[in-house]
Amino acid sequence: MQSLPKLVLFDIDGTLLDRSHQIPASTKEAVALLQAAGVHTAIATGRSPSDFTWVCDELGIRSYVSINGQYVVHEGEVIYENRIPVELLRELSAFADASGHMTAYCGSGEVCVSRHAEPHLAVSFSSVNLPHPKVDPDYYRHSPVYQGNIFMTAEEEALYITRFPSLRFIRWHEQAVDYLPVGSSKAAGIAYLLQAFGVTAEECAAFGDGLNDLEMLSFVGIGIAMGNGCPEAKEAANYVTASSSDHGIWSALRWLGLPQPAYTVR
Repeated sequence: MQSLPKLVLFDIDGTLLDRSHQIPASTKEAVALLQAAGVHTAIATGRSPSDFTWVCDELGIRSYVSINGQYVVHEGEVIYENRIPVELLRELSAFADASGHMTAYCGSGEVCVSRHAEPHLAVSFSSVNLPHPKVDPDYYRHSPVYQGNIFMTAEEEALYITRFPSLRFIRWHEQAVDYLPVGSSKAAGIAYLLQAFGVTAEECAAFGDGLNDLEMLSFVGIGIAMGNGCPEAKEAANYVTASSSDHGIWSALRWLGLPQPAYTVR
């Protein structure tokens, strides 16, 4: 057991949410215990804010690093945003359309897609319990875009990596990738939140499970990977806890420095 961190960050999918896309009762209690102990709690996710308002409400959290570090909020106030240039989005959209791929554009308030029915989108979005976005191929022309998705297989991804060196592509589903500016990550966004809270990275802990959590888990003083996480996340972490569906966050409290009784399923 070690010193209690001053700030704890939580990924959402596969971390705060279990396999049923719900927040387990044990996780709600774990977050409440941390807050009662004076620990700041925040979310660090690839999702757009509009897609996790209900998570913040259920957990009493008002600070977050969203859209993989592109849009950061401290106690309800936006403190950092990093928009993708419109010209780059125009070029990417044209290339994706010519390649037969649907594109999604992630703003702070909604996610829109470039066209209608797309099997890859239906499969990938349903895996994280998200509805089909509104269709608006011109969204990037009139609204800020911080990140996007392209729905394609891993074999097709190389086309984009070569064509767009100023973008990084992070696969979160076998049929979908995120795209965002090179140099962007949850860790980059967390740096702004740490400054706002007045804490250092060494005084911070983070829970995650996916490829987009690697920089975050390495950046903070205490990186904790979920038991259901990918091998790369577990390798990057200081500690591997149980899965999100098996009281993983609760189980890590003692290791974090907050003793607690064994959790009893109610």
